[in-house]
Amino acid sequence: MAARSNGTKKRMADTPFKDHFSKQAAAYQTYRPHYPEALFRHIASHVSRHEMAWDCATGNGQAAHGMVPFFDKIIATDASEKQIEQAAPHRQIEYLIAPAEDVPLQRQSMDLVLVAQALHWFDWPKFYDEVRRVVRPGGLIAAWCYGIAHITPAVDTVMNYFYREIVGTYWPAERAHIEANFNIIPFPFQRIPTPDFAMTAEWKMIHLAGYFSTWSATQRYKEAHAADPVDEIRADLQAAWGDAEQPHTITWPIHLLLGRI
Repeated sequence: MAARSNGTKKRMADTPFKDHFSKQAAAYQTYRPHYPEALFRHIASHVSRHEMAWDCATGNGQAAHGMVPFFDKIIATDASEKQIEQAAPHRQIEYLIAPAEDVPLQRQSMDLVLVAQALHWFDWPKFYDEVRRVVRPGGLIAAWCYGIAHITPAVDTVMNYFYREIVGTYWPAERAHIEANFNIIPFPFQRIPTPDFAMTAEWKMIHLAGYFSTWSATQRYKEAHAADPVDEIRADLQAAWGDAEQPHTITWPIHLLLGRI
């Protein structure tokens, strides 16, 4: 048994962590984009065993669900109880509330560790020690991030203004690693070259505005001003978008780190 507890969703001891997403956990489930199957297929192709995977900082479980077709069981952990509450159940997924640096998993029990859009929040030396402890020799760690999206030149201009000028000073310092595409983040494992991946979605304008509400910087702005910063760009966004009911294709480049333990 890989986890030291049974059940679909289990609560571990409380541990302080940088919590930028619990307040908007429900919105996160509704408005965040989904990762492409090709990403999970590629990662799984580099793993010799497909018994157990650990999805660390699972959030609402998107990456865990994406890996379901390729692994017998996924242990999905997150330090945020509210995020775990929003995660969709699945018979192959066990959810645990635990910080990335101290998970209730047995030694050398995992074939793969996934970290989707979260590695920049961790205490890296402690997390990497935990990875080495729980992953079998020859196993894999896959960590990726995505930054600002691309839609149309007009919409991109409004979105970039919102990102940098309206909520720009409210981004946590760790956001710099996303903007650097994880190129400056420590990754002390045997690197495996990867192809380019991207997420795409067909969204109406209201969905994009909802996506903005999930940003940690948006939430920090709201706390500071008791106002929704999206309101400041809504008219400009409408003008750039055109018919609000007409979907646009949205693309997020994915930057993947793949390493052998």
